[in-house]
Amino acid sequence: MIASPCIDVCKMDEASGLCQGCYRSLAEIAAWSGASDTERVQILAAVSQRRARLDPAADPVCNCTDS
Repeated sequence: MIASPCIDVCKMDEASGLCQGCYRSLAEIAAWSGASDTERVQILAAVSQRRARLDPAADPVCNCTDS
């Protein structure tokens, strides 16, 4: 079973409609517990893309600097 990306920062961003902690939509959060591993992988891929787009400094593969 694939673990949830939840980091206990459960606050929805009104503009994007995404959780500010895990970058999932309400629909994705609600569907997570019943999702298959394949569906969870798809959600995690979308989360990774969103995180890279919305917060590049938080992306582990980004070599961004604030200097």
